[in-house]
Amino acid sequence: MKTCLIAALIPLFFACSPDKKPAQTPARPNIIILLADDLGYADLGCFGSDIATPNIDRLAASGLVFTRFHTAATCAPTRAMLLSGNDNHIAGMGSQFRKTGEWGYEGHLTDRIATIPQLLRDNGYHTYMAGKWHLGAAPEFNPHSKGFEQSFALLPGAGNHYDNKSVLGGTVSRYTENGEPTDWPQGAYSTQFYTDKLIEYIGRNKGDGKPFFAYAAFTSPHWPLQVDSAYWTKYQGRYDSGYEALRQENLRRLQKTGFIQPDAVLPPLHPGIAPWDSLTADQQRTEARKMELYAGMVDNLDHNIGRLIQYLKEIGEYDNTLIVFMSDNGAAGEDFFYKGQFAEYAQANFNNDYDNMGKPNSYVSYGPQWAEAGSAPFRYYKEYTTEGGTTAPMIITGPGIKRPHEMVNGFASLLDLAPTFYELAGVYYPDTLAYPLKGRSMAPLLAGNSDVIHPDTDVYTFEQSGHLVIRQGDWKLVNEGYPLDTARFRLFNLAGDLGETVDLSDRYPEKRAELLRIWAAYRAECRILDGEAGELD
Repeated sequence: MKTCLIAALIPLFFACSPDKKPAQTPARPNIIILLADDLGYADLGCFGSDIATPNIDRLAASGLVFTRFHTAATCAPTRAMLLSGNDNHIAGMGSQFRKTGEWGYEGHLTDRIATIPQLLRDNGYHTYMAGKWHLGAAPEFNPHSKGFEQSFALLPGAGNHYDNKSVLGGTVSRYTENGEPTDWPQGAYSTQFYTDKLIEYIGRNKGDGKPFFAYAAFTSPHWPLQVDSAYWTKYQGRYDSGYEALRQENLRRLQKTGFIQPDAVLPPLHPGIAPWDSLTADQQRTEARKMELYAGMVDNLDHNIGRLIQYLKEIGEYDNTLIVFMSDNGAAGEDFFYKGQFAEYAQANFNNDYDNMGKPNSYVSYGPQWAEAGSAPFRYYKEYTTEGGTTAPMIITGPGIKRPHEMVNGFASLLDLAPTFYELAGVYYPDTLAYPLKGRSMAPLLAGNSDVIHPDTDVYTFEQSGHLVIRQGDWKLVNEGYPLDTARFRLFNLAGDLGETVDLSDRYPEKRAELLRIWAAYRAECRILDGEAGELD
């Protein structure tokens, strides 16, 4: 198995040259994004996991597996960056939960960017979406207004997987189909229903000669952990040794498959996590059930991805479809049933008794303890800009890929997907917009003409709610939450410290100063606030 060279990162002001036309492929491919919600880095069979994901594994066997693919640290900024190819502030999602009305914190996609579905639709593609939107609830910000020809969308950031009952307070979740309010079909399971919708949309226009772009924004395995017992009971007993043992086992498996260096070690657990052996027997039993439910949801997600792939084969479109599978961020550590803004509502409206866990009226999260296991060998999990919060699995397969079943170990990010799609589809990004694309096309790498995506001088930047990362090569400057005080920023080199355990600020002051200058320019360009207040979206 060939391993691509480690590439550096995304340029702060890089843009596709407006006078350089993308290469036109002989037959423009269909494009599908399969987006898992809160899937951990170590949770796929092809990454060494014991969770059964045979359909996703087959995608990996026929395509490229990216071992250092990076996302935003939470859902909404990832979706904004993915669909725009731009920084989350420029796209309008500088914050996950709150909006201030100020530039960069609008809480919806802005006109500063053009979306992938808008440009592909305007250039002869059908555009379809099913799943979580999380990029603005008003009609003018709906998927139907942002380029999707057909869409069934969950507007907020989470929903019950079986019914219309809200999991974020209030009464019901908000859904739309093609921009019009609709209800969740009672009893339908989210992953199966979204898959059915995409199959329905694709089928409406099959055979008309036009390519399509499909965005499968699944809500699995996002909390609440709910799934039919047929999927989770097969994992009963597997996690009785606890989250610390699973974390160690995940590291061993990743090393065995070659995803992680043999000498990599686990960083310390988050200080808020209780050791497994400090729990009572009942607590351990409940904790193990959480992971069983999570594994069942991943198993079910894989099953439905297999259904969609089989449909593409049946209608003769599989061989001309570029498929991207990815997670939107690191594993999720939230547990809103017990603390946070939704705890009172959740405890009053859901039942988390042991025998009820996983059912439609339960509200189970697996918490930071299992998230740390899913993020092995990295530090922390979703919301943090440590590697555990922003490193996610990604697989790309389909026409034109000349290097099947290879591992790409160089840095890549979700900002690289939009320019890749545009190049393969023969689409030009508007040079009338003030903010050009931030990523680089991966098309040369997919075609086997390059081993890297980014030169060593490229820089990648991301900030949300004070969680900041400035990357250049293996160098990484990190801040973990407000305030954005440069005295708190820590410097790491990931080449020998994947767990981000040794702050090198004092040993490499010139590199730190260089990255701080990049931070100052980035902060000015994206008008980043030092704190935020506003109303919940």
